[in-house]
Amino acid sequence: MKHEVLYQGAFAMLKLHLNAGDSVKAESGAMVSMSPTVDVKGTMEGGIMAGLGRMLSGETFFFQELSANRGGGEVLLAPSSMGDIQSVELDGSYRLFVQKDGFLAGTSGIQINTKMQNLSKGLLSGEGFFIIEISGRGTVFLSSYGSIHAINLEPGEERVIDNGHLVAWPDYVHYKIEKASKGWFSSITSGEALVCRFRGEGIVLIQTRNPAGFGNWIKKYIPGPR
Repeated sequence: MKHEVLYQGAFAMLKLHLNAGDSVKAESGAMVSMSPTVDVKGTMEGGIMAGLGRMLSGETFFFQELSANRGGGEVLLAPSSMGDIQSVELDGSYRLFVQKDGFLAGTSGIQINTKMQNLSKGLLSGEGFFIIEISGRGTVFLSSYGSIHAINLEPGEERVIDNGHLVAWPDYVHYKIEKASKGWFSSITSGEALVCRFRGEGIVLIQTRNPAGFGNWIKKYIPGPR
């Protein structure tokens, strides 16, 4: 499917060209504009339990399904937060793990599920017990808070990443949660607390801003109760 990311950076928008019969799934509320040949409807992919799992991972219960039923057309999509958009091609040989709010859209050949992390990762990663798991063949469009930066890990290479900056990573890249420093006091006072240690080979996508950090910053400027 032909696509183009417009206004890359803080206010990116995704432009898709659908041929007759093509369809794309997107997060609820993502449609900005569409040709009159395109129909949009809400869909609950995978049933009620899958929808509940997506809610637990921070995504919406329903998706949008946009279908070019009466000829080719154009669709414009945008995420709810400020940030970039990047496409990832899946060939069916691996799954892509995506942090909450990271999925924007995908072609009809992909499947979206939730993966439950183990107890320690769920408690410590800051992402919760559930993350998005994307599989199949097709194109996935990811959104971020800030710009997206790719870290290319060579075989055996390690990189420590703040979990609030994660966007997506393939299932064959090993990762674990650990303290930012050797001691808990130093980890907490450093402002990092817990981080993710990844080991390659593979590409980890990160975002240049931390949504939680922005939330804490803006709270300082919101007047409290008098």
